[in-house]
Amino acid sequence: MGEHRSDGNRRRSTGLTSGLSTPVTDPLRIGVIGTGMMGCEHIRNIVAMPQAEVVAISDPNEAPRSWARRELGDRGVQEFRDHRDLLAADVVDALVVASPNHTHVDVLRDVLSTDLPVLVEKPMCTTIDDCRDVVDWAGRRSAITWVGLEYRYMAPIAALVEVVRSGRLGATRMVSIREHRFPFLVKVDNWNRFSRNTGGTLVEKCCHFFDLMNLIVDSRPRRVFASGSQDVNHLDEFYDGERSDILDNAFVIVDYENGVRAHLDLCMFAEGSRQEQEISVVGDTGKVEAAIPGDGSVYVGNRHDRSVVATAAPIDPSVAHVGFHFGASYVELVRFCDAVRSGTSAEVDVHAGLASVAIGVAAHRSIDEGRPIMMDEL
Repeated sequence: MGEHRSDGNRRRSTGLTSGLSTPVTDPLRIGVIGTGMMGCEHIRNIVAMPQAEVVAISDPNEAPRSWARRELGDRGVQEFRDHRDLLAADVVDALVVASPNHTHVDVLRDVLSTDLPVLVEKPMCTTIDDCRDVVDWAGRRSAITWVGLEYRYMAPIAALVEVVRSGRLGATRMVSIREHRFPFLVKVDNWNRFSRNTGGTLVEKCCHFFDLMNLIVDSRPRRVFASGSQDVNHLDEFYDGERSDILDNAFVIVDYENGVRAHLDLCMFAEGSRQEQEISVVGDTGKVEAAIPGDGSVYVGNRHDRSVVATAAPIDPSVAHVGFHFGASYVELVRFCDAVRSGTSAEVDVHAGLASVAIGVAAHRSIDEGRPIMMDEL
């Protein structure tokens, strides 16, 4: 059963329907399902947005609900232990799902039986079969299903993609992404210490990067070859007698049908790095480079005169909460809310969610079996 705190007042209707059976409100009323680290980050973003407000939260655990309560203060937000009670309460215009990865499929089964717009955190699900189910459920309704692959909205990465789209590099030939960072953070009940809950590191963490590869290359992945292991992190961590099994480093090569080759270099015991992420795209006439956190620029090189020109790519000053992802989550939520109001399609849809997970699944299978994996095997 739900735990309720009085809503206080309902907002006036704007008259916009966004494919919904009832009008959305002003500001847009949002419910957040899952109030752990990313759920609270979404709450902080929404609190900073004038066009939306959090009116309901759901989490089965008291500790994360208390974290959300602290972020929300005295806003009269309704609380629920079960997301189904939140759905039945009929108090929201849209939803954000930020529960643990392995719960997404069950939560989405219920959410997608309604016509509420939803943004679901990455990865969309932990398995290809579950992702296919979500694609099917989403296709049966009119409201949008948006997948939270927010790295697209980091200012340097968005600028890099614009350079590629402009043709300044000629025909894209190679994409390289390096992430050298800290280990996985602690999550509620340590759910992220086991691959069965996360989908594996190359699904949980790297679906972001595979989504960027797919976005930049604009072709279907054909073959994946990977090498990786758990060499340093969490080796001495046991939960209920079971040792953590999450991979902490890998190389992944993705060959695309159009001949482009992409590479991921992941290390999660590299806290002493100047940049956390470095991305480069090389065409037959030029190259573009971006880094996170970087210096607020992307660098575009010309092959013929060997010149390199810096192009400014600062965080948009309208971003009211920069947060964990250098303003990307805020931009993503603003665009999600705009799409809900206007009735337009999701910019990052369930097909993108499935594709990003599929490459991660293929990479893990390649590591396990010691061979390249053809995507049509999956």
